[in-house]
Amino acid sequence: MNEKEYKESFGLSEPKNKEKTEKALEHALDIRKFEIGLYWQRATYFWALIAVAFAGYFAILGSEHLNEKNYLAYIVGCIGLLFTWAWFLVNRGSKYWQENWENHVDMLEDDVIGPLYKTILHRPAESDFVENYITGPAAISASKTNQWVSLFTLFIWLALILHSLPEFNPIYTISVRHVVVALGTLTFACLMLYKGKTHKGSYHHVAEKRGTKINS
Repeated sequence: MNEKEYKESFGLSEPKNKEKTEKALEHALDIRKFEIGLYWQRATYFWALIAVAFAGYFAILGSEHLNEKNYLAYIVGCIGLLFTWAWFLVNRGSKYWQENWENHVDMLEDDVIGPLYKTILHRPAESDFVENYITGPAAISASKTNQWVSLFTLFIWLALILHSLPEFNPIYTISVRHVVVALGTLTFACLMLYKGKTHKGSYHHVAEKRGTKINS
């Protein structure tokens, strides 16, 4: 779809369809707000899961009466790694849809309310270093910062997994159970990345209607 086709779809090219444009803008703003709310709800959900995984990992290693606690901590580490990877992917997916609706607002707002969303007002640069770089406002993306936090948490989980592994010794054979858990974690991480993408093609719906009647 080019820009002309887009404008025709939402009544931007015809003054008589201004009501259609206004409704489209209203819906785009509402859905954008809804997507931002969902973004932080999902983040809270993953924070809770990851916090439980961290607690489980250290509880296992701190236990005095648990057999094979290093292996169990390794499993929990893989679980935490997978949860954090899922959190990172969900962050990117949420940002994708949020930007979709922001782009709609950019296209629709000019003929209705003017370039309000695209116009940014900010204070001039301060001469004071603390005010300018520490306590003052900055054009920092909350969602991008959240993504960097998820990547850092991935790094921490990798370090914890390595910590729970037995020391390498060429005399001993490779632990099959450790390899199985690692391969399972890697498999599901790849499935999330390559099979969890949104379908962008056309849908062909199947409709079925069931008949019923009352016998006399």
